[in-house]
Amino acid sequence: MKTTKIFADRNLTVGQVQPTLYGSFLEHLGRAVYEGIYEPGHPTADENGFRGDVLELIQELNVPIVRYPGGNFVSGYDWRDGIGPKDKRPVRLDLAWHTTEPNEFGTDEFLKWCKKAGVVPMMAVNLGTGTVKDAAQLVEYCNHAGGTALSDLRRANGAEEPYRVAYWCLGNEMDGHWQIGHLTADEYGRKAFEAAKVMRWTNGETDREAPNGRLKLIVSGSSNHEMPTFPEWDRIVLEHTYEQVDYLSMHRYYEYAPQSRRPLEDFFGAADDMKRYIDTMRATIEYVRAKVRSARKVRISFDEWNIWTQSAPRREPLWKKAPHLLEDVYTFRDALVFAGLMNTLLNSCDVVHIGCLAQLVNVIAPIMTEKGGGVFRQTTFYPFRYLSNSARGETVRTFSDSDTFENVYGEGRYINEAVNYDRKTGTVVVSLCNYAQEQREVELELRSFGKLKATEYVEMTSADLDAVNGFGIERVVPQERELPSVKEGSRVMLTLPPMSWSFLKFTA
Repeated sequence: MKTTKIFADRNLTVGQVQPTLYGSFLEHLGRAVYEGIYEPGHPTADENGFRGDVLELIQELNVPIVRYPGGNFVSGYDWRDGIGPKDKRPVRLDLAWHTTEPNEFGTDEFLKWCKKAGVVPMMAVNLGTGTVKDAAQLVEYCNHAGGTALSDLRRANGAEEPYRVAYWCLGNEMDGHWQIGHLTADEYGRKAFEAAKVMRWTNGETDREAPNGRLKLIVSGSSNHEMPTFPEWDRIVLEHTYEQVDYLSMHRYYEYAPQSRRPLEDFFGAADDMKRYIDTMRATIEYVRAKVRSARKVRISFDEWNIWTQSAPRREPLWKKAPHLLEDVYTFRDALVFAGLMNTLLNSCDVVHIGCLAQLVNVIAPIMTEKGGGVFRQTTFYPFRYLSNSARGETVRTFSDSDTFENVYGEGRYINEAVNYDRKTGTVVVSLCNYAQEQREVELELRSFGKLKATEYVEMTSADLDAVNGFGIERVVPQERELPSVKEGSRVMLTLPPMSWSFLKFTA
């Protein structure tokens, strides 16, 4: 049996893990909002219609930031439709997902929900059918204290104090032909620059310090690295906007479709493919930074990522309200790849400062609900929960002699790892994926962290790769394992089951 050696040194850091790396996403799509976070009349709903059982699971996940309202939806959305008395709000056709949008839930409801959930809002403005003026006016509605038509309208709608929204996405996937109001890179770059400029002016960002602080603006990068315009799109857009924005967005989904008859290795290669995608975006940002002679550092907002079986057929009729769309039920196989993607984000934390798991409830999500009924945790819920609650502080660089396998993306590693160190608490967290179909020995060498003691060891594995969870059924959950002994030199020997995810915590 091969032994994979993994060496980690606390003095060789990748970067600080930003809390926003563990964010998520809510779009007006399917049942993410309606019957997801919002269901008036549900036994656990509060006076605002917010489901309490869903809120509890979101807080268990420890999600710090949520992106809203889209997504493809935002490119055809007029934010004014979702404010004011609910009985006077218009019902619209949503051309992005071919459903009917009742506008019962909008900006004020979302920001009120954020406050209750304890999450930071990350709003998106419409740069498809929307204008620069529309974007600036939404900032005024949310952030201006009062004394203007829009700020006083917010106050009349029940929010006396400004929301002070800091994070703003400048549109969504504008490189895609599927996007309402699709633009070329030059067209979008110019429009995004003007929107950013006027949004900042509206926020009071002139030569004096803005009363609400500086906005954190995210410009739309490539929607995936298979786009024919990648990475030229990103270069051109950044050249237009570099001095105005703080983040460049990335999106990427991976799938395993059994009917495609593709080898399992193509799915297991996702984590290494994601790393190469991030590295290309990193290089593009640095190239533009040098070209425009900027001292500023633009980071990455990986604000859509997940497992998504995009080949699944649509089974809902057109123009239905809150249809059951994209409700993938995740297998153990999915959870294993999902954990590897989280490792990649952690290992790229120097440049990826925001991550948004797409999405949060019902739609390709870790949490599923039943109308009027209960909730359950998907298989992917658990790697996210363990890492979001524990993998803090810094990611440290690792050196591994893992053997590799060939896949559609190139080369992948059988043992995929991330190691995090919190200097304040002396906690070391190790996340390990074994993609081999046989048991593997792993030797961890952690001598630089001092004398360590193992305090937690859980493992997810299953003889059935297709095993799923459901309402009242939990087939795939982490299992506690006997704590490993830490040998001289802070060496730890582990035996990883075939195709498994392991989570370990040590304290100095």
